[in-house]
Amino acid sequence: MTELATIAPASWLSSTATTFLLIALAEFGDKSQLVCMTLAARHRGTPVALGAIAAFAILNLLAVLFGAAIAAWLPEWMVTSAVAALFAFFGIAALRYSDDEDDENIEEKPGHGIFATTFLMIFLAEFGDKTQIAVAGMGSATPPLAVWLGSTLALATTSLLGIYAGRRFLKRLPLLWIHRISGAFFLVLAAVAVAHLLGAF
Repeated sequence: MTELATIAPASWLSSTATTFLLIALAEFGDKSQLVCMTLAARHRGTPVALGAIAAFAILNLLAVLFGAAIAAWLPEWMVTSAVAALFAFFGIAALRYSDDEDDENIEEKPGHGIFATTFLMIFLAEFGDKTQIAVAGMGSATPPLAVWLGSTLALATTSLLGIYAGRRFLKRLPLLWIHRISGAFFLVLAAVAVAHLLGAF
């Protein structure tokens, strides 16, 4: 009994650490991290971070609870279409920015609005993604809570690194160029989603 009590926590921590490492490596440089980077260059970092972490926490919870079947909740074409429309909307909105606009308006947007924007973009972009499916697979073979914790910590870490990079480096660029870069990036993601959608038919 004592031996089991000693082994169980070690095994649980091992599963958490393994999940953290695998998911962090898989998501480093992925679109979700780049989304956080570009949003953080234009908005306050805290609501971006909270929105991303909340989205990943829910996505990972759904993955470990319902397994790979999560991807079948909605038709793939519907999720992909929503992703394409959302990225296209924000891409066009960013490209429409001009130097005549008041720069302070960007920083003073309500935090809940930035939180909701980040949450929606991350949630739709990662819904049924390879990472969520990987989390579902690991959750079926190892302790689900350990997998959820490890994957959520990993995705929170990559998101925070992206936000730091956006605030540290992109923030140095003129605001007009930040909008141009983020707008082009979101339009590229929209085009990739449309290409994926067309390939599914």
